Amino acid sequence: MTKVQIERIKKMESYLDEAGAVIAELTEALEKYEKIQNKYYKLENYYGSTKWIDDFEADEEGKLPADLKRGVLSEDAVYNLITDHSELMERMQRAVLKSIEKKEF
Repeated sequence: MTKVQIERIKKMESYLDEAGAVIAELTEALEKYEKIQNKYYKLENYYGSTKWIDDFEADEEGKLPADLKRGVLSEDAVYNLITDHSELMERMQRAVLKSIEKKEF
């Protein structure tokens, strides 16, 4: 066995370790996402709906309890989440397409 082979094997072994760890993390994250996916889409549908507008107006009129957590009624929180989600989905789509095509990144 040559020095070049040993170095190559060490490098590939490090790739195996790193890829295995990251794939395990991604698998766990995807499982978590799949569990909340329906909740996310319900939130997305709520935002801007007549129910959201009614709730927003009730908040503006001071009709909701002062101690009620109401980030969902801010105009930025849900919008930013939707934007982040959309960008993440596009990024995941690109990553999947590259993997299918087996292109180098």
